[in-house]
Amino acid sequence: MTRPDDDLLRLPEGSALPYRPCVGVTLFNRDGRVFIGRRKRSAGPEHVDGERAWQMPQGGIDAGEAPLDAALRELHEETNVPADAVTLLGESRDWLAYDLPPEVMKQAWKGRYRGQRQKWFAFGLTGSEAVIDVDAPGGGAHKAEFEAWRWERLEALPDLIIPFKRPVYEGVVAAFSGLSGWHGADGETQGRDPA
Repeated sequence: MTRPDDDLLRLPEGSALPYRPCVGVTLFNRDGRVFIGRRKRSAGPEHVDGERAWQMPQGGIDAGEAPLDAALRELHEETNVPADAVTLLGESRDWLAYDLPPEVMKQAWKGRYRGQRQKWFAFGLTGSEAVIDVDAPGGGAHKAEFEAWRWERLEALPDLIIPFKRPVYEGVVAAFSGLSGWHGADGETQGRDPA
């Protein structure tokens, strides 16, 4: 027999699953703007929602890998920016997590995770942004995940991300808002957005 309060005691679908350990990267240019890439639709169901397909680089932490090393690896694999072209500006104090919607949870990562738990790092681009190559990241060794990129104000990012990741991006803005005044080496300003 069910009581009226039984629904309140049920855990949300997938809540018993673990979070996937990940990192996120906030890459500032010399003007204090942040790199964002527009995810390809083929990048996965958890990443693309029409106009809210823009996000910062992020990805999983490999077994035995330190979060900072994972962040530098993911930055290179997704944008082609090497570790020697950036300087560490900051690290989020806390891990930030998001849950996937139930319909996406069944598709993403073979249903093994409820979402991601991310450690975020902020880097300043010290080299030329000509190193950015979202079409052939990692010198072509990695599959392209972005179809376009641009520099954007940090504060604008929560409105550009898929809605279920918005609280994480609000946390990133809170953690790194003081870094937008960072100024690195001089370089040309560019972006590539085919739209």
